[in-house]
Amino acid sequence: MKIRLFFLITLLITSLHAQVPAFILHHDGLVDQRAQDKMKQIHDEVKSKLGVNLYLDVKEDNGIDPSLPREDRIAMMRKKEDELRAKMVKPYAVLTISINQLYTSILYSKDLDGVIDKSDILDGYVIPLLASKDKNTLFAKTSAATLNGFAQIGDSIASSRDIELESSIGSEGKTAGTIWRVFMYTIVLIGIGAYAVIVMREKKYKGK
Repeated sequence: MKIRLFFLITLLITSLHAQVPAFILHHDGLVDQRAQDKMKQIHDEVKSKLGVNLYLDVKEDNGIDPSLPREDRIAMMRKKEDELRAKMVKPYAVLTISINQLYTSILYSKDLDGVIDKSDILDGYVIPLLASKDKNTLFAKTSAATLNGFAQIGDSIASSRDIELESSIGSEGKTAGTIWRVFMYTIVLIGIGAYAVIVMREKKYKGK
């Protein structure tokens, strides 16, 4: 039983340290590997067919003290955004999320003005998942929100050029995000249940 438990823990640690694609600037362990893989498909197709670079930047703590006055925090966040823009390869669009600031945005180069509806994507596909008051973990919510928003950004750019992405998660992005969230939560529960069974079996084995 100890060998099984050790193998399970090793497998989990290995998955957490899987190589992160270059387009994911940060994710702070909050984005599931399967969501990363799907976003890579979207990124690669958008890059090859449309010539646009998509990025993801997720930070649990962006280093700004949440207790500071709102005006100061906004000024500091805008400075960080300017620093982030300077690192991007044009043309680009980046979905950025700061958990500790309860903040999310989409930054993009000027050539994508009028192509990406920032408010529609954030208000319809990202924020509802992040702000949902339910039992889902931050990990599950962030995984669902980033995939949903990232996919919608890709679809918006493709649609402006009358192209349909093969990697698209579909036009029902809001529903897809909800399904993904439930799916992720189910996986977490199954993982906890499996671990509990292993522990119980080990205790039973020791008691014999």
